[in-house]
Amino acid sequence: MTKEILYKIDSLYRDQFRVTGYTFGEGEKALCVVGSIRGNEIQQIYTCAHLIRTLKKLEEEGKIVPGKQILVIPSCNPYSMNIEKRFWPTDNTDINRMFPGYDMGETTQRIAAGIFDRVKDYANGIQLASFYMPGEFMPHVRMMQTGFENIELAKEFGLPYVVRRHTRPYDTTTLNYNWQIWETNAFSLYTTGTDHIDREGAQLGLEAILSFMTRRGMLKDGFVNRLESQVVEDVDLVTARAGKAGIFERYVRTGQTVQKGQLLACILSPYDGEALEEIMAPVKGTVFFASDQPLTYSSTAVFKLIP
Repeated sequence: MTKEILYKIDSLYRDQFRVTGYTFGEGEKALCVVGSIRGNEIQQIYTCAHLIRTLKKLEEEGKIVPGKQILVIPSCNPYSMNIEKRFWPTDNTDINRMFPGYDMGETTQRIAAGIFDRVKDYANGIQLASFYMPGEFMPHVRMMQTGFENIELAKEFGLPYVVRRHTRPYDTTTLNYNWQIWETNAFSLYTTGTDHIDREGAQLGLEAILSFMTRRGMLKDGFVNRLESQVVEDVDLVTARAGKAGIFERYVRTGQTVQKGQLLACILSPYDGEALEEIMAPVKGTVFFASDQPLTYSSTAVFKLIP
């Protein structure tokens, strides 16, 4: 294992901003794994830490295939993580909306450019991603529909679902999109949470990465998930929204099968506990996403179902 500083910026008031990478094996740039890009992605950096520890042991045992190089970047935004802020502290910009970056631009553009210069030549790229809405997902791999996506490769993680996301204009400045444009097989890996530690979810993410590495010829005698993934189009997910603002009292969990008309949650008045609204399942299906926030606002998407 080799530890190195991939990119750094001097600071006027604090220690240097540094992006650290851990490299295993040597030769062909086979895989790059990127952990947290936002400052609240605690589960993502936690999963990367377990991956680094596991790969270090596998390398010592000689189980990394010769001629294969793997790079793991636990965090691309330690400044924001240090102060528990999701985006860049000074101007609230999102590094994952700045790729491929610009080395003469604003700070987050420079950071994105510095990172992308080090990761763009890898054959495969995995980002441990988080959703813009707080909540829990069924474990899945997500690929953007760029014309370069390879759904069959995504199945090699062995997770329950592979989601193909239709690209929106703002997606063109994300790491995943630019990886694909630069001919990297890019995957966004979602487990369960973001700003809290979930040991089972982290283990599931670790096993999915090891399964992919084994099937792609990077590991000898590695772990392989045998689960057959179901492919889901993001436009086919059915959303249930809160019509009222208030306390969000949830009755179902992700992965649970529900019937059309089944009670999913109640919105309660914060002052007297009166039920303001009952949220019913719009279709029969599987709960794919569920909000985990104690309060919700009117018109907020609180569930997504696979019909």
